[in-house]
Amino acid sequence: MFEPSLLRFTTASSAEDGRSTLPVHGTNRGGLTVWFTGLSGAGKSTICRAVYERLWAIGARVEMLDGDELRCHLTRDLGFSRSDRDENIRRIALVAGMLARNGVIALVSVISPYRAARAEARARSANFVEVYVNAPLEVCEARDPKGLYRKARSGQLHGFTGIDDPYEPPLYPDVECRTDCERAPESVERVLVAINSALTSAHFYAPGSGAQ
Repeated sequence: MFEPSLLRFTTASSAEDGRSTLPVHGTNRGGLTVWFTGLSGAGKSTICRAVYERLWAIGARVEMLDGDELRCHLTRDLGFSRSDRDENIRRIALVAGMLARNGVIALVSVISPYRAARAEARARSANFVEVYVNAPLEVCEARDPKGLYRKARSGQLHGFTGIDDPYEPPLYPDVECRTDCERAPESVERVLVAINSALTSAHFYAPGSGAQ
């Protein structure tokens, strides 16, 4: 079970001078990239947002990077060819890695259909958790919150992941959320436990403590 009191990335008071300090992990400063991947409609944004709210509520340094929002700003010049999709992931991974290196928990929600691109994203962060938000295609199509599957099936939308462009599921994800058979709170809890484990299993030291 997720236990906020066990988290070691939250701020702590220094016994010597009363200042608030943040535990540091080498050059990563206690940060982490949490990468939510899965088909459109699988539930990535729902789980990611709920995790964000839980972490924010306990004072964690956290940021959410949503693929749809970033497509309107950071990667608005890119299309949906394989090379453009790879570049989309590359840019998002760069931002997430920079946040993680500076002590932020970067929550990334993006389809990211190709394994090679996700492997490159993992390589950009010293501390990385891959979350596979897994729901069968037929379940995602039935949900279809944005009407995209309907457009893809009717030919109005081309190169849509899961229909006429492949999705390569993770072979060994750190967390798998089966949103077709588990409730969102259960998925959120398991992601939080994985975050807790990833951060507390690393070697941290507080600035000025003398530990290296």
